Amino acid sequence: MTLRALIFDVDGTLANTERDGHRPAFNAAFAEVGLHWHWDEAFYGTLLDIAGGRERIRHYAEQHDPATFARPDFEELLGRIHEIKTRNYQRLLGAGAIPLRSDLGQLICEARTEGLRVAIASSSKRDNVVGLIKANLGPEADTWFDVIATGDQIPIKKPAPDIYRWTLEALDLPACDCLAVEDSAHGLAASLAAGIPTVITVSDYTMQERFEGARMVLSPGQQLSLEQLRLWHATALG
Repeated sequence: MTLRALIFDVDGTLANTERDGHRPAFNAAFAEVGLHWHWDEAFYGTLLDIAGGRERIRHYAEQHDPATFARPDFEELLGRIHEIKTRNYQRLLGAGAIPLRSDLGQLICEARTEGLRVAIASSSKRDNVVGLIKANLGPEADTWFDVIATGDQIPIKKPAPDIYRWTLEALDLPACDCLAVEDSAHGLAASLAAGIPTVITVSDYTMQERFEGARMVLSPGQQLSLEQLRLWHATALG
């Protein structure tokens, strides 16, 4: 089988969006609604086991601020925090504060030039994903991707394989013709459950995780190339 498509995770893979984008956006939202919450870099890493921003807010309130969690208007407050956080994140994107990894931006361009299809499979909101792509690759860059699958469309988040299965169906390709690029054990579990060979590019928050079943695991700072991906895909099928 020939490699015909690359499927990219976003948060932690294409960019350090969790550390440099979502985390400060959450903290600014907490301050705006009058909560004395603050998630530093190390603590935020512990929250990444909870998939989804709203789910993280709920988990934190329940575990660390039960008085706020017990408020009769908590659900309304949660929605307001998440809405403000999303606006804050978009402002950070617009200010160029969340850069794409340089090697992955180049990889996406190279893949398109050589006729490979490219796709996104992310648990994040579509606005956040598209905003990141446009801010770093240009105003029309979202049209470069054959499929952009996000948490808005697939509410069952990773490590469930649903978003990868949906992406494969939208691409109309078998899993063996694709290669996923992920950064976390949850993402790897999702892609492998969908049958997709997977390469891991480790982020700051996933360095201690185990990646059994990955075709290759790259440490922070190691760069990806299309030539490498073709080789690892061939190895996976061999």
